[in-house]
Amino acid sequence: MFSKISVKVAILVTLVLSIVVVAGSYYIIKQQSDSLEAQLLERGKIESILGAKLIGRVIEEAIDNGVFSVNDAFDTDYVLIPGFEPKKYHTKYDFYLDKAILSLQDEFLKDDSVVFAVAVDVNGYLPTHNTLYQQPITGDQQRDLIGNRTKRIFNDEIGIQAAHNTVPAFQQIYHRDTGVTMWDISTPIRVKGKHWGGFRIGFSLSKTEQAKQALQSKLLGIMAGILAVSLLIIFIVVDRALKPLTHFTQVASELADGKVENKIEVKGNDEIAQLADVLERLRVSLKAAMERLKKKT
Repeated sequence: MFSKISVKVAILVTLVLSIVVVAGSYYIIKQQSDSLEAQLLERGKIESILGAKLIGRVIEEAIDNGVFSVNDAFDTDYVLIPGFEPKKYHTKYDFYLDKAILSLQDEFLKDDSVVFAVAVDVNGYLPTHNTLYQQPITGDQQRDLIGNRTKRIFNDEIGIQAAHNTVPAFQQIYHRDTGVTMWDISTPIRVKGKHWGGFRIGFSLSKTEQAKQALQSKLLGIMAGILAVSLLIIFIVVDRALKPLTHFTQVASELADGKVENKIEVKGNDEIAQLADVLERLRVSLKAAMERLKKKT
């Protein structure tokens, strides 16, 4: 089979096409993966900006409605809640935010890529965490570290930078104390024109990678399908294109055996037709030569 020229040509074309498809697939997959990651992060940035505006509005409305004063809204005299490690605190406004912003913050977790969505003050104090992180205290410190994270002061390097940040959608890599690494996207919260703190979105790196891998698998499947179909078409087309060579090889063999009576038809003007023309002229010449030899004898 591999001695057939059609197979050799098909294999050569297939190898060249495979290289082109693989290179093209790598480029397309990388471009699409980068684009997907950028889109996901852009979504996180938008959520951060939206959250900051909503929280600022809630606090301002509470002030306007006399729930607490401006000074109370900026209270930093954190009152220790005994019996917790890491430590937890109350402020003059946290009781209200527990009711006013909990469901609002939880809405952001409907995005599968969002790990947490919380408001923190300028010192990193988090008055009201998402419901997911307000689980009942179990007494197991490691379990409670993950399950109950509300009313803590997150003044680690990333937490403080997020709390002090004054630009929209500030992006950092956050190594959470639970061992999970994620994007931290924060936007400043302003209350009555003053910087109150920031709205932090924890954006999952693993979810982003899963989305990229799913996209890559889909694109690879599509490219593999295109390559498989292309290879099949190449083999069929090349085999059909070179099929006349088999016929003319037989014709040439017959001419060598002295069979010169059957006229060789010439169709078209491509290389195959030129070969047919050459063979026809050779047949005529051989026939004439053979007739001359018969006359002499």
